[in-house]
Amino acid sequence: MPHNAQEPFVIAGVTVARGETKKIELPIVRLYTDTEMAIPVYVHRGKKPGPTMFVSAAIHGDELNGIEIISRLINSKALKSLRGTLIAVPVVNVYGVLHQSRYLPDRRDLNRSFPGSARGSLAARMAHIFLEEIVAKCDYGIDLHTGAIHRSNLPQIRANLDDQKTREMAAAFGVPVLLNATLRDGSLRQAAADLGVRILLYEAGEALRFDELCIRAGVRGVLNVMRKLEMIPVKRGRQGIEPFVARRSGWLRAGDSGIVNHKKQLGDHVKKGEILATIADLYGNELDKVLADADGIIIGKQNIPLVQEGEAMYHVAYFQEPNEVLENLELLQDTLLPEENF
Repeated sequence: MPHNAQEPFVIAGVTVARGETKKIELPIVRLYTDTEMAIPVYVHRGKKPGPTMFVSAAIHGDELNGIEIISRLINSKALKSLRGTLIAVPVVNVYGVLHQSRYLPDRRDLNRSFPGSARGSLAARMAHIFLEEIVAKCDYGIDLHTGAIHRSNLPQIRANLDDQKTREMAAAFGVPVLLNATLRDGSLRQAAADLGVRILLYEAGEALRFDELCIRAGVRGVLNVMRKLEMIPVKRGRQGIEPFVARRSGWLRAGDSGIVNHKKQLGDHVKKGEILATIADLYGNELDKVLADADGIIIGKQNIPLVQEGEAMYHVAYFQEPNEVLENLELLQDTLLPEENF
């Protein structure tokens, strides 16, 4: 039975009836200045029953693309015919966003603090509140992320693709690359899975930056998943993207410290032994070459042209048919036109 079929539907003591839309402040631990802090939650319930899905952003406070994705999502005309319930949380880590930081004030990573505890650290208490008040009331979820500071990620979905329903949701999202990612202890995805909530993680763009292509791909992707779950009407005549699944991926690291000259960029197809970048000293003398260790696609890349020995530089997903992945990347760019009406 979908969670939406359960009545009454309550978040933070606020009841939301079918057909209602409410903005709710979910109280969390206050600051030492006695300032009240709350997670903003948008709840839109359709008049007809259906699944309950949450969409969350900024669990890492410097990952901002998801905030804009949710802003556009909740203002989309497609939600007028919603079945079930959409819970949209544009900022989970409000402390991190205020400080433009990935972490909480206690320097903990919120996405490594689940399921949390009502009596634990700040991070543990926030994780517990979010899990109990939002995630546990849902059937499905989509968590929106970007790369870290000075690192960009190609639009991709990470999920447990061994689960058939999750794989169908991931394919419906409509990005060229699906990464069958293992669950990390302490992550929201792990905690959601333990509750039986199927969840996708969307990675795209760079921390502290808006990327229009990544934002538009995210908005359309969430709506595509909602169509797949029959939460909103199916849109006819759209050309789909057939995604490719990467069963493994890896980071290529710098063999020396110095100045980087990138030869390959995000989304490029690389072949084993190909030069991705060179590293030189301050006088231009080459110190090291970064070489591809297998055929694949660059799905993550360091942007700053300075590197320390051992630092991760390129995240490569390994495919059997990388040329077809490139064709789907071009298709994604071609279809996400600025005038498209979601």
